[in-house]
Amino acid sequence: MTLLGHLRGSGGGAAAQGGAVRVLGVDPGLTRCGVGVVEGVAGRPLTMLGVGVVRTSAVAELGHRLVAVEQGIEEWLDTHRPDIVAVERVFSQHNVSTVMGTAQASAVAMLCAARRGIPVALHTPSEVKAAVTGSGRADKAQVGAMVTRLLRLAEPPRPADAADALALAICHIWRAPAQNRLQQAVAQHASKGRTR
Repeated sequence: MTLLGHLRGSGGGAAAQGGAVRVLGVDPGLTRCGVGVVEGVAGRPLTMLGVGVVRTSAVAELGHRLVAVEQGIEEWLDTHRPDIVAVERVFSQHNVSTVMGTAQASAVAMLCAARRGIPVALHTPSEVKAAVTGSGRADKAQVGAMVTRLLRLAEPPRPADAADALALAICHIWRAPAQNRLQQAVAQHASKGRTR
């Protein structure tokens, strides 16, 4: 049960200058939990600060695997100090055991962020694919290719879980401004309704 991956750049503080936001993307999984950190602003070139995978042994006891995932994510939070954590929203699949492991790893990531007071955003796989490739039905190879292009990398991050984590971070940076405007509009509409 080890943390594998390569780190680039340095850990920072809250949002960088110019309104840039630093996002830790987490592609949850018990055997391989993808993690990637991207910093930037919607509409401008983005910067990858690190990418990797937290791995656990498939034969280890479940409790020990969850602790290993927690320790790995905590190490990424310590190193990069993200402003927000973007986690893939778990959705129903035919393989119940896979969904359970994904949900458990997802919960660990959310717990680690919440314990530090870091906001968590959830994005569905189709939202992430649509944001990064333009199609909610894109396959992993297409997502990896677009992540490579958008972040100006020499080659796609491996394994695919690592690329998916970066895609989650990119998706959040690009979608957050529109989501914030929508939430503000809804809040204003609701407050006008109460004053009538």
